[in-house]
Amino acid sequence: MGEGARAGVVEYQAPAKINLYLHVLDRRDDGYHDIESLVVFAAFGDVVEVRAARSLTLSVTGPFADVVPKDESNIVHRAACRLAAALGETRGAAIAVTKNLPVAAGLGGGSADAAAALRGLSDLWQSDLPRNELQALALELGADLPVCLAGHAAFVRGVGERLRVAAELPAAPIVLANPGVPLPTAQVFANLSGRFGASLSDLPAVRDGAALASSLAPYRNDLTTSAIELVPSVATVLSFLADQPGARLARMSGSGPTCFALFTDAPAARRAASRARAAYPGWWAIATHLAP
Repeated sequence: MGEGARAGVVEYQAPAKINLYLHVLDRRDDGYHDIESLVVFAAFGDVVEVRAARSLTLSVTGPFADVVPKDESNIVHRAACRLAAALGETRGAAIAVTKNLPVAAGLGGGSADAAAALRGLSDLWQSDLPRNELQALALELGADLPVCLAGHAAFVRGVGERLRVAAELPAAPIVLANPGVPLPTAQVFANLSGRFGASLSDLPAVRDGAALASSLAPYRNDLTTSAIELVPSVATVLSFLADQPGARLARMSGSGPTCFALFTDAPAARRAASRARAAYPGWWAIATHLAP
C-alpha cells in the first residue's frame, strides 16, 4: 500500500531524480539518444496523494504549482488515463500533487509525480497488471518514468528502458541548486549536435561518501556544455557549489539546469545551501541527502 496515510488519503513520495553521471553515446534513428547513467534519488521531492473518487481529478499545490498545468496535458493525468485504459477501470480517483521541485529542472519531477500516481492508482484500483507491462506503459509516457517507477538507485541504459539495480549507495549529504531558469530536456539534446561521449563501465560499489565522490571523478554529464550554452548561469551554479567548504564533487543533474554537490557532512551542506540562497535570491537551493 501507500507510503503514508492520513484521514483516508494515501501519500506517495515522488523524490528528486539525480543523475550522478550521464553519458550520451549516440543519436538513434527515431530521434532519441542512447545513454548510460547512474540514477539515484534524494530524500526530498514532491508528494502525491491518491484517494477514491467518482471521477478522475487532479489538483496541484506547493511552491511550484503556478507553473504546472492542471489539465489533461499534465503527465500525471495522462499516466492515470493510460493506466485506467489498460485496466479497463471505470472508477475515478482524486490525485493531489504537492509540487516542491522546480519544473524543467533536470530532476525528473514530472516523471516522479507520474510514477507515484501509477503506484497509488495501482494500489487503489487493486491492479493485477504485470510489472513489465506497467514499466512499458511508463516508458511510453517518458524516458525517466521506468527508473522513477522502480524507485531505487539504478544503472540506466538505452533511452531509459534498460535498468540494472545498483548496489546500495551511502546516504551522502548533497545540495541541489537551480538558477531559477527552466530548461526543457528536448532543447538540451537538440543543442548537443552530435557531441557524443564514450561509454564507461558501471560505477563500482562504494562504502561511503568520500569513496563515492572519488569514484565518480572519471564519469561525466555529456549534456553540461549544451546546457551552459543555453543557460550560462549553469556554469555559475557549478562554480559556486564547487567552491563551498566541504564540497567533494559538483556536477549538473540530467539535462539541467539543476546542479548538485556532494558534501563531507550535513552541516556543511546546509551552510552551502543557505549561502546560495543569500548570494543569489533567485536561485532555488536545498540541502538533503541521497535516499538509501
